[in-house]
Amino acid sequence: MYARSTTIQAKPSAIDAGIAHMRDRVMPALEAISGCIGMSLLVDRASSRCIATTSWESAGAMRESADQVHSLRDRAVQLFGADSAQVEQWEVGAMHRDHRIREGACAQITWAEAQDLGRFDAAVETYKSMVASQLEQMPGFCSTSLLIDRATGRGVACETFDSSDAIERNREQLETLRREGTRRAGVDVLEVGDFEIALAHLRVPELV
Repeated sequence: MYARSTTIQAKPSAIDAGIAHMRDRVMPALEAISGCIGMSLLVDRASSRCIATTSWESAGAMRESADQVHSLRDRAVQLFGADSAQVEQWEVGAMHRDHRIREGACAQITWAEAQDLGRFDAAVETYKSMVASQLEQMPGFCSTSLLIDRATGRGVACETFDSSDAIERNREQLETLRREGTRRAGVDVLEVGDFEIALAHLRVPELV
């Protein structure tokens, strides 16, 4: 499984219109593209950063969709009141769901980078075996996923919870788990951020 993420620095006043456009126009168009298996949209209203992620059955399907997705992306960027977008491509390293994401759900995102590319696979296995199992014990936990770029050693972990309150209740435990997990895996944390889940229609199967 593979994924393409598009990060848009939106105008605050355009965020709701952008979300509606992604839901009503972009998502149906994506579902008509061969090999596409869903889309999610995360929004941080405090910073106006929006991250749309599409999932794909294979690297080939993601690559072949580039031209079709390009025009959809350009229009979305306009609707969000932005000038450009940052586009990144990933392999889906892990995916685990406890239950379906509900209205009002939120996510905590962690961007990280491996200290040693030679230990990258071991770092992914650490995430699967240690982090995913401990997240499952946290009240309000919905799902976890890990997107990876083997060439650069970068990864993005996304932990979703039923609400922002659930993240707050688990924040200290999440920090402890992140600190211990990254130490064992040999990775450096680049950034951590909280987002609301505006759209959640990724249909990636279990990969833990």
